[in-house]
Amino acid sequence: MDSPRSGSLNSSVELLRVETNLFDLYVQGKPFHPTVETLQLHRNDAQDWVEATLDVVSHSPLLTIESVQVYSPEQGKMIDARAEKVLPCFYETQTYQLVIDSKQDGKLAFHHDNVYLRQAIKPLAGGRILSGMLNFQNEVGYTDLDVLVNGETGLRVRLEIFPSKLDYKRDYEAILADVNEQIYNLSFDFLRKTYHLTGLKETQNQSLTEFFAILQHVFRQMIGAVERIQQTPHHRLYKEQRVMDSAKVKRAGKENVAFLARNPHVLVRDAKHGVVQVGEERYRPTKLIETKRKLDYDTGENRFVRWMLERVDGKLKQVLAHLAKKERRLDPQLVEKITKMQAQLRRLLQMDFVREVGAMRQMSVSLVLQMAPGYRDVYRTYLMLLKGLAIQSDLYQLSMKDLAQLYEYWCFLKIHHLLSRKYKLVKQDVIRVDRGGLFVTLDKSSQKAKMVYENPQNGERFTLYYNALLRNSPTLSQRPDNVLTLRKQDANQQQRVYKYVFDAKYRLNPAYEGTAYHEKYDGLPGPEEDDINTMHRYRDAIVYQAEQTNEYERSMFGAYVLFPYGDEERYKQHRFYKSIELINIGAFPFLPNATGLMEKFLDELILDSPEKAFERSTRPSGTGDYYVNKLGGKNVLIGSLRERSQLELAKRHLFYHMPLENITDHKVLTQLEYIAIYQSKNLFEAGQQGVFLYGRIADWQVLRRGQITERPAKAGTENRLFVKFTIESWETRKTPILSGGQGVHTCLYATKYMFDRALEIAELKLETDEQLREWREKRRLGRVKVELDHEHVDEAKRVIGMRVE
Repeated sequence: MDSPRSGSLNSSVELLRVETNLFDLYVQGKPFHPTVETLQLHRNDAQDWVEATLDVVSHSPLLTIESVQVYSPEQGKMIDARAEKVLPCFYETQTYQLVIDSKQDGKLAFHHDNVYLRQAIKPLAGGRILSGMLNFQNEVGYTDLDVLVNGETGLRVRLEIFPSKLDYKRDYEAILADVNEQIYNLSFDFLRKTYHLTGLKETQNQSLTEFFAILQHVFRQMIGAVERIQQTPHHRLYKEQRVMDSAKVKRAGKENVAFLARNPHVLVRDAKHGVVQVGEERYRPTKLIETKRKLDYDTGENRFVRWMLERVDGKLKQVLAHLAKKERRLDPQLVEKITKMQAQLRRLLQMDFVREVGAMRQMSVSLVLQMAPGYRDVYRTYLMLLKGLAIQSDLYQLSMKDLAQLYEYWCFLKIHHLLSRKYKLVKQDVIRVDRGGLFVTLDKSSQKAKMVYENPQNGERFTLYYNALLRNSPTLSQRPDNVLTLRKQDANQQQRVYKYVFDAKYRLNPAYEGTAYHEKYDGLPGPEEDDINTMHRYRDAIVYQAEQTNEYERSMFGAYVLFPYGDEERYKQHRFYKSIELINIGAFPFLPNATGLMEKFLDELILDSPEKAFERSTRPSGTGDYYVNKLGGKNVLIGSLRERSQLELAKRHLFYHMPLENITDHKVLTQLEYIAIYQSKNLFEAGQQGVFLYGRIADWQVLRRGQITERPAKAGTENRLFVKFTIESWETRKTPILSGGQGVHTCLYATKYMFDRALEIAELKLETDEQLREWREKRRLGRVKVELDHEHVDEAKRVIGMRVE
């Protein structure tokens, strides 16, 4: 494929010329989009341009199209659009000049469905010329330009507007398919849970085959429900009034009094049979109104029944066509089954209460559909079949073509898709139901939509919000696109909330050569700097007020831009990707063919321990020193017992004593705050081995053993130096630290942080950052078994390994 000629990226040329016998139409603008050229979009695998659509059609017998020429980016000149391949040359966000030049007298006008584009084209030169500038903003796809001749459509030009940041065929169409598929699957999941459809299997991709499987499951119930309706169909009574010969009227009602008063000419004199007295004369009516009451089955409920039967019949035809296309030899039994189903449907469609009704114009879920015998079963069947029937076409028609809005919707639904593949969707309110049927809440005007998931490994729940308005800020409220809220439990069963913003931005800086962005970021395309600044604002502005302290705390631990770019490997070298690891702010490329980095990062966030999640955030200056002082010192002594009776004496007299020689570094005494007692397997039976008791130190003294009177000294030990710890009160741990096959020979030192979180005594030996990080990650997957090089933890020199049990 030839590259654009020098200067052609910024040069305006004639792009389209349509000549007719009544007028000529011209469109002028730039034939290339610089971002498209930089990213080499809208090419096939051989790097040739994809084909574009251009339809020019006459809608008036008075108008004849003489020629249609369009610019070719490959040839760099105008070509015959009817004879040669049309290539992309119209793009979103670019401005094009439209000129319509009349050749004769006649009123010309321009029409476009978009009112702003319609108003942009104005008459000039006394109305002989129509001219103006067109900019399709972020709308892509087909657009119709109509030229009206004497108030009627004379010429229609259909252009195809291509995206400037996405590949049209690979990305845009995949985004549309993803949006529909996710809404499709969410709706079916909603109906399945609402109506407890036993026997229906949930799958990731719904198809015609699955529709047929669902239909087989409910077909008999549907047939039986319609036949039950046939016995007592819903109807309405109406009066039919006709003016007839009075001799033929069987029953004349009061309405005839007013009729005769308005039509005295139908009265004739009849002295013998006259029934109407006027003065001294008697008159007989020759015409009267006859009123008959009739049944009418043309109700909304019966229209719905007919509409549903027709839709099922149409879907079965699609199933047969699909099978004929995909299978070389059709299964005769399957074809026979489908044919019998269609025959049953045609029989039902010939029933009186169905045959005589009109077309369904709108869906209204009345009490009859919800409660009446037969009708409620048909409606329930419809909801079951909605998955395969109408969700794509009826429930969520993506009529708008604003690509920025579409990209925003897609980002939310794609994040949901990535999460739902690995985690259980517990609750969602994107799909809801009311008296009007099912509807989608995914729009900017609605309240926030949310998805609630559960991690099957640890039971933790987390929520994905769309369009959430965060009001707790003391300054201004914030409304990011997507917020992932994680609730993590630490070893003390305390729940911490961690929030992350994923903001969809349909903006991309292609890093044109010679620009400041190109120089600053080594020529790598990426997000706009303004969008990264917005992420800083989100993280700093979104806070909440803690209930315990009534102080404001930051709950947003990270903020990231999602932007349309497809080369994940190249983007890994970008500063805004590396910044995620450094300060937890940055950007991810996110397109249908580029979700790997995002998926990996989501897994990391969800599997993070509370401590690692906190470490991801940027902390204030001095935080490191603060936590070194708080967590770094070993302020808990875990002491052993020589006799079982020693435990009861310690509990009764609130003390613990041990030989001073067991404390090799006497400076440790100045930082000890707690004493814990280890109950060994030699002294205690199963179920009572480990650490159950601990207490805060009130005071300590170095004494001769004979001076400790609470427990008499053994002979020969009276002069040995001991340390006596006085305890404020003994506390019992909610979860004991079990021995796990190991023990404490003399004493062991630990931090209160690890003492509060350990489940086995060997875990108290973990000291380095690497060991603690590995332990925290493994703890989220289950109970951790720490292997040491000695059976006594206090005598072990190193940690051999850790495994999840």
